[in-house]
Amino acid sequence: MAREQRDGSTTGNGSNGTELGRFLFAHRSRVTPEQAGLPACSGPRRTPGLRREELATLAGVSIDYYSRLERGKEARPSASVVDALARVLLLDEREHKHLRDLAVCAARPAAPEPPTAPTSSVGPGVRLLLESLRPNPAVVVSRTMDLLAWNPGGLRLFVGMEQWPAEKRNVARWVFLNPGARTVFDHWDEQIRACVGRLRALAGTDPDAPDLVGLVDELLTESPEFVQLWDRYDVRAHTHGSKTFHLPDVGDLTLDYQSMQLEGAPGHRLVAHYATPGTPDHDKMLLLDMTATGPALKPAEEKQN
Repeated sequence: MAREQRDGSTTGNGSNGTELGRFLFAHRSRVTPEQAGLPACSGPRRTPGLRREELATLAGVSIDYYSRLERGKEARPSASVVDALARVLLLDEREHKHLRDLAVCAARPAAPEPPTAPTSSVGPGVRLLLESLRPNPAVVVSRTMDLLAWNPGGLRLFVGMEQWPAEKRNVARWVFLNPGARTVFDHWDEQIRACVGRLRALAGTDPDAPDLVGLVDELLTESPEFVQLWDRYDVRAHTHGSKTFHLPDVGDLTLDYQSMQLEGAPGHRLVAHYATPGTPDHDKMLLLDMTATGPALKPAEEKQN
């Protein structure tokens, strides 16, 4: 499978390094002929998933045109072509939207200057909101999952994170590079897939983002699990649901959560956790907050110390 290198090239036989081409190759490799409605193969296939010519035929485009798309020689697929490719590749709604975004970005002229990272500053109103959410654990994260602000319970969900310097506190870095992280969740594999999905979606539309490049390079170097998932070009991310935590101070704790974009702070998300009052999980959530030391942390002040 094609893998992004630090110079922007790829390994494997998928594409020449364009995000659009790599995405198409990765997802083509995951769709079997049977899933696409083709007759079952009687013998072994050299190509994982669909062949280029099979995908092109099913999508109603020429083989040459599709090959140029995947190799990065064609960068302006029409909306109807994008929709046809998404249908054959069995993309869900989020993946379909991401393919549309990739097509738009591929056709866009190169920016004259490298992009700048969005602000990591969190206003006093947001910190006050985090404090007012107590005892519900809550955090504010950047588009690359840097931990920007939190209340005590929110930080304590990431066991061991409080020992890290403020500038290193990143959810993706924590789940992949902190050995203890995999013991915190019932389904650690779901957590790492969700983290990679968010980073991969950002890399598709803003691959040179300075807040993304260093983190991805670090994780590609330090984590084999990240490498494997990065190659899959999966852009799914979790916005709500439930998680079961195994925490040293309160034991097993199952919380629902909701992720929300913060208006006026591009890329910033508020992630709040909650439990139904009167349940054992709610009691444990109260205990998690009560045994925390100190009020909600102010990251800006911590970095000055």
